[in-house]
Amino acid sequence: MTLEASMPAPSSPERRLAKDSVGLAHIVFFVVAAAAPLTAVVGASPAAFAFGNGAGVPGAFVLAGLLYLLFSVGFTAMSRHVGGAGAFYTYITHGIGKPAGVGGAFMALVTYSAVQIAIYGLFGFFMANAIAPLGLVLPWWAWAFAALVVVLVCGQRNIAFSGAILGVCMIAEIAILLVLDLAIVFSGGGPEGISFSSFAPSSVFAPGLGVALVFVIGSFIGFEATAIFGEEAEDPEKTIPRATYVAVLLITLFYAFSTWAIVQFYGPGKVQAAAAASLDSFYFTAANSVLGAWSSQAMNVLLITSLFACILSFHNTLNRYFFALGREAQVLGKVHAKHGSPYAAGLLQSLIAAVVLGLFVIFGADPYTVVFSWMAALAGIGILLVQVLVSVAIIMFFRKTPNSYSAWTTMTAPTLALLGLMGSLVLVSSNLSLLSGSESLIVKAFPYAMVLVGILGALFAIRIKRSKPALYASLGKVFE
Repeated sequence: MTLEASMPAPSSPERRLAKDSVGLAHIVFFVVAAAAPLTAVVGASPAAFAFGNGAGVPGAFVLAGLLYLLFSVGFTAMSRHVGGAGAFYTYITHGIGKPAGVGGAFMALVTYSAVQIAIYGLFGFFMANAIAPLGLVLPWWAWAFAALVVVLVCGQRNIAFSGAILGVCMIAEIAILLVLDLAIVFSGGGPEGISFSSFAPSSVFAPGLGVALVFVIGSFIGFEATAIFGEEAEDPEKTIPRATYVAVLLITLFYAFSTWAIVQFYGPGKVQAAAAASLDSFYFTAANSVLGAWSSQAMNVLLITSLFACILSFHNTLNRYFFALGREAQVLGKVHAKHGSPYAAGLLQSLIAAVVLGLFVIFGADPYTVVFSWMAALAGIGILLVQVLVSVAIIMFFRKTPNSYSAWTTMTAPTLALLGLMGSLVLVSSNLSLLSGSESLIVKAFPYAMVLVGILGALFAIRIKRSKPALYASLGKVFE
C-alpha cells in the first residue's frame, strides 16, 4: 500500500477543521485584533507623525484603507470560488500556478512568523517594565515564553474560544482610545481648535507621505485573515466578503479618527514637532492632560492585552497555513478530536517561534530595537510581496475562469490594487532603515531574502512534481 493510499482523505473528519464554528463577529475580532489597534495607534503612528507628513497622517490612513478596499474587491470575489484554510496560498495556486502558490505560502509563513516573534519581543519588553515596580523582576524573554505557552494552549481549543478572548481584548483597547478621542473633540481640541485640514490634499500629499505610508501600511497587516477561516465560517460565501469589508472599514475609520483627534490636541502646526520630541509618550501625554493619570495607566495595561491578542490572532493564522500545507503534504493535517483545531500545526509553529526567540536571547538581542523592529520590518516586506502575488493571481484567475462579475471586479480594481501595492513595496523597501531603526546589512538584505524564500518554495514544489507527481497534482485542490 502506498503512503498516499494509507493516509486519511482530506475530507475525513480527522483532517477537517470544525465547520460552522465562527461567525462574522468572530472573524472580524480576529482581524482587528491582529491589527492591534492600540499598538498601531500608540506605537506606530507617532513615528509616522514625526518622520512622515505630520498632520496629514490621518489622510494617509484613509489612502491605505482605500488601497485595501480596492484589493478586497477581487479578493472577496475570488473567495467564492476557492476556500479552505490556505488563504493566500490557495489564491496564488489557483491563479498563477502551484510553484508560485507554494512560494507564496513560504513567504506568508515567514511573514506571519516574523510578526508573531516581533510581538513576543514587544510583549516581553512591556510586561517586564510593568511588573518590575511590583517587585517581580524577570527578563523580557521569561514573559515572552510564558505568553507563548498560554497562546499555544488557547490555540488548541475551539476557534470560537480564541475569538471570545480577542473580542474582549479588542473592545477594551478600542474603548480607551475612543474615550480619549471623544474627550479631545468635546473639549474643543488644543491650541488651534478643531479643523479637518488633516484630510486636505495639501496636508496628505505633503513631503514625507511616502515615509508615513511605511508605518501606515504595516498597521493593516492581518486583514486578509478573513479568508483563512473560510473552512470554519458559517455560510462562508457571504461571511468572508462581509467580514473583509467590515474589518478594513473598521480599521481605516478607527485609525483615521484616532490620529485626527491627536492632531487636534497638539494642533496641525505643532503635531510633527511634538511627536519627534516624545515618540514613546506622545499619546500618554495627551491622555494624562485630557483624562487624568488613570487613563495612561489603563492604556499601559491595555497595551499589554492588545499585544497578547495580536499574538493569539497570528498564532491561529499561522496554524491554518501550516495545516493547509500539512494536509496536502500529508503531515500536520491532524485536527483535535474534541475542539476541531489544527493542534499538530500549532505545536510545530510554537516550537519554531520558541527556537527563534531562543536564538535572539542567546545573542543578547534587545527586545525592542532588534527583536521587534527587525522582525516588523521583515514582515512589512513579506506581506506586501505576498499581496502583490495575490493581486496578480486574482487577475489571472478571472481571465481563465467563467464568471458573471463586472470588469471592475475582475480587472480594474485588482489592477489598481496591484499598482498601489507595488508602489508601497518600493516605499517600504527604500525606507527599511527608518522602519527598523537599523542600518545593519542584515536588515537591508530583507527584500532579497524574502524573494529567495519565495523562490525556494517554488523550487520545492517543482521537486515534488518530479518525485511525487500524484501529490503535486493534488496541491491546491484539497479545498475544492
